[in-house]
Amino acid sequence: MEPGRVSERFSKLKGLAIAVAPHKGCGSSGGSGKSSCGSSAGSGDLPPDVWEKVKNHPCYSEEAHHHYARMHVAVAPACNIQCNYCNRKYDCANESRPGVVSERLTPEQAARKVLAVASEIPQMTVLGIAGPGDPLANPDKTFGTFDRVFKAAPDIKLCLSTNGLALPDHVARIKDFKVDHVTITINMIDPEVGARIYPWVFFRHKRYTGKDAAKLLSERQLEGLEMLTQAGILCKVNSVMIPGINDDHLVEVNKAVKSRGAFLHNIMPLISAPEHGTVFGLSGQRGPTAQELKALQDKCEGEMNMMRHCRQCRADAVGLLGEDRGAEFTTERIESMEVQYDAGKRQAYRDSVEVERSARRAAREQELLTLAGENSNRKILLAVATKGGGKVNEHFGHAKEFQIYEMSTAGAKFVGHRRVDLYCQGGYGEEDALAGVIRAINDCVAVLVAKIGACPKEELRKAGIEPIDQYAYGYIETSAISYYRGYLERLKSGAVADVERGDAVIRQGAFVEVGAPAGQAA
Repeated sequence: MEPGRVSERFSKLKGLAIAVAPHKGCGSSGGSGKSSCGSSAGSGDLPPDVWEKVKNHPCYSEEAHHHYARMHVAVAPACNIQCNYCNRKYDCANESRPGVVSERLTPEQAARKVLAVASEIPQMTVLGIAGPGDPLANPDKTFGTFDRVFKAAPDIKLCLSTNGLALPDHVARIKDFKVDHVTITINMIDPEVGARIYPWVFFRHKRYTGKDAAKLLSERQLEGLEMLTQAGILCKVNSVMIPGINDDHLVEVNKAVKSRGAFLHNIMPLISAPEHGTVFGLSGQRGPTAQELKALQDKCEGEMNMMRHCRQCRADAVGLLGEDRGAEFTTERIESMEVQYDAGKRQAYRDSVEVERSARRAAREQELLTLAGENSNRKILLAVATKGGGKVNEHFGHAKEFQIYEMSTAGAKFVGHRRVDLYCQGGYGEEDALAGVIRAINDCVAVLVAKIGACPKEELRKAGIEPIDQYAYGYIETSAISYYRGYLERLKSGAVADVERGDAVIRQGAFVEVGAPAGQAA
């Protein structure tokens, strides 16, 4: 279909946005247009059918990501567009850090791998196909994988992530295969902006460049989004924040995708290290700072809830968000495994999580009562070392990332994460790594940890960051509220000064699990 015909078809669909818009992104109602849904929503905030879809999906629920794991299978190597933040030798930056794919799989290999992982990791609830190219540029491989997995393990949720160019042609097939979560990367709705991000797109045997390419891509993306929401499929929109190119424009993108029924908007930072070999990396295009990213997310949250817990996962990632256990499940190992898929064991895990969630919510609500009557408008950021379960349960020196919470009298709000290099290497602290950790959480007033040594404690204090280990193994929100209440009391008494923190650095490059295989994809 030529761009003109696409535009004509899309213009007929624009009127449908009126019918889609009241959906508010997730079917819930909300005052001035913002719904009480989003990745931080709980069971009381969403319609029952939507809650069932997201409650154990780590990408669609911030609460779920503490308990549940996902896996991606790299079955889709071909791509139909070129992005200036992506190098085709690497995983696409739409859904991946630019690290190499260890193994590309056939649908048969992928299905066996899914069953093998699910049999050993009962918290794995989601299978996603995100590349390393575009799943819908490889439809037979993508849907062939979904077909095999759905038949063998119907309790596993199926997801795909796409640039959206081929999306309108596959909506019916997506619905037929019970794929009820789709992520679309939408970085612009203005072709002038898009021409600076996309050198070309390839559509119906023809290559388009410049503004023509961007216009075609944008029309197809928005058309596909509307078709998916009308079909009852939850849609998350990813946008890469590129300072000086689309950062201001993403506010308009946010409004456009909300009006077409998107469930979540995930604004993530450009990763543009020169060693990744991307156009932006080689041209010196910088990524955003932590505070620039947060400011844009906060601005867009007034229109629509933000996903704040994205880890820009590899296209072959396995495990909880923020970890990659892919090295444990090589093709060689899986071929030698006796795979025994135990649906009962997996259900037992989900049942135990619901018990834990109830206890966590009750503890949080009880702690929130202690802030009743406080009228302070002082907000602070806290960093938390955690390895899952929604608890302060990681040693400072062993942390590969810190989760960031914004504290106010309304409670604890998850606002992001900061990836860091391990400070503790073989029992010894690395000075350079410690300096990197401090830069990553420099905007935080304190860091909550399970344990911390004397040396990093001293250096953190010198940097104005208070190290706190008194809440070890407690629930994160409960501990953070308790700390914040004490902070306000000390602020009133003059025991601490009201000092604004500086900005922080978002780490460039991929986190590589210790012991993970490295090597370029074939």
